[in-house]
Amino acid sequence: MTKSILLAGFGGQGILFSGKFLAYKGLIEGNEVSWLPSYGPEMRGGTCNCSVILSDRQIGSPIVTNPDILIAMNLPSLDKFENAVVPGGQIFVDSTLIERKVNRDDVDVFYIPATRLASENGFQTLANMVMIGHLLSKGDFTRDNIDTAMGKIVSAKRQNLLDSNIAAVELGYNY
Repeated sequence: MTKSILLAGFGGQGILFSGKFLAYKGLIEGNEVSWLPSYGPEMRGGTCNCSVILSDRQIGSPIVTNPDILIAMNLPSLDKFENAVVPGGQIFVDSTLIERKVNRDDVDVFYIPATRLASENGFQTLANMVMIGHLLSKGDFTRDNIDTAMGKIVSAKRQNLLDSNIAAVELGYNY
């Protein structure tokens, strides 16, 4: 079992944080893990993506060129990576920010109004975690270890956001 995941959006949307969450969750569950961030010099507001590989065997390269799963948080990311997803893969689209539909019929597509859901539920900056929750519910993932993984990646100075992040994942999971 190997899953290649590509998360993409603008800097400041929590793309790297989301990837780190998936990586820690996989690590806690005994997987081999690779987490590779990539962002432009602009950082916040610039383009950003993150590759995560979860596997039951050693990972040869951290590069994800043809992901099994794509999370697109903005239109430029969907435009850039849609065709790279393997046939039979999954594409998760933040439909609040992306109005167009996926042009492929050989992948499973999930439209989640993550930004709207996050805002309506008091999690204005956590659309990324709403998307992750939905990914966990639709992908071949367990619901286990969400709290433990979140505890590993939320920094000590941001512990006040721990419960909100977990609640945002649950919101997406139950959407």
